[in-house]
Amino acid sequence: MLVNLNDVLKKAQKEKYAVGLFNTTDSDMLQAAIEAAEEMNSPIVIGTAEVLLPYGDLKLIAPSVIAAAKRAKVPVVVHYDHGLTFERCMEALKLGFSSVMFDGSTKDYETNLADTREIVKIAHSFGASVEGEIGHVGNADAGDEDLTDMYTTPEEAEAYIAATGVDALAVAIGSAHGVYKKKPQLNIKRLQEIRAKVDTPLVLHGGSGLSDDDFKTTIREGIAKVNIFTDLCLAGDKAMKEGEEKGLGYLETRNLKVQYIKEAVKAKIRLFGSENKA
Repeated sequence: MLVNLNDVLKKAQKEKYAVGLFNTTDSDMLQAAIEAAEEMNSPIVIGTAEVLLPYGDLKLIAPSVIAAAKRAKVPVVVHYDHGLTFERCMEALKLGFSSVMFDGSTKDYETNLADTREIVKIAHSFGASVEGEIGHVGNADAGDEDLTDMYTTPEEAEAYIAATGVDALAVAIGSAHGVYKKKPQLNIKRLQEIRAKVDTPLVLHGGSGLSDDDFKTTIREGIAKVNIFTDLCLAGDKAMKEGEEKGLGYLETRNLKVQYIKEAVKAKIRLFGSENKA
């Protein structure tokens, strides 16, 4: 069933588990993620991000993602992740996405507040939820995950939520997007301080590549949603390499890719504690 973030994250926050967001750029990844959630009886967030649109056009993939969500036996949020422009966020809402993330974190603080507040107002009129971001989640490829001066502060989080009305908040505590070049140093104390200040569900971006202990600790201390994408790509890469080595045809390799991505999603669902929480 198609739901928004409020329908799944409030329960997750209360019961101290997390719901995974799995970005999908094609029907192979979509099939793998939905089947994994159904087999694990878990809520799930399916999405795509603005930076991924060159690999999966929004108008092309949106109808299949939304149809799959409505048909699913478990709650499915269809989320537009890291929307960088107002126009693209509006397009996602018009196409039927039940949630959007507006990422104004690279803009100056006042502009981020004003833009996010406007998108919250419009999205809520669609019955959709909004995730915002304050602070800077690093880019592992650029090696900037160590910029501790850009971590979210408790005061920023509290003021940002009050000013915008976002339904979920992505916080910067030391994680990074992409494949890590070195072990990330998560600031758990900062996460605890933010959680003590706000009651809005918190989100961890840059989840691929963190250790199981990292995930368990951040979820225990207040993270209710974790974003995953790179791990799914790595699972798909493994399937394609194996398909080539074994001389499999395109369709056989495609099915192997779905299988491996599904296994990766199920492993994360199990780790996040959302199994049987649908």
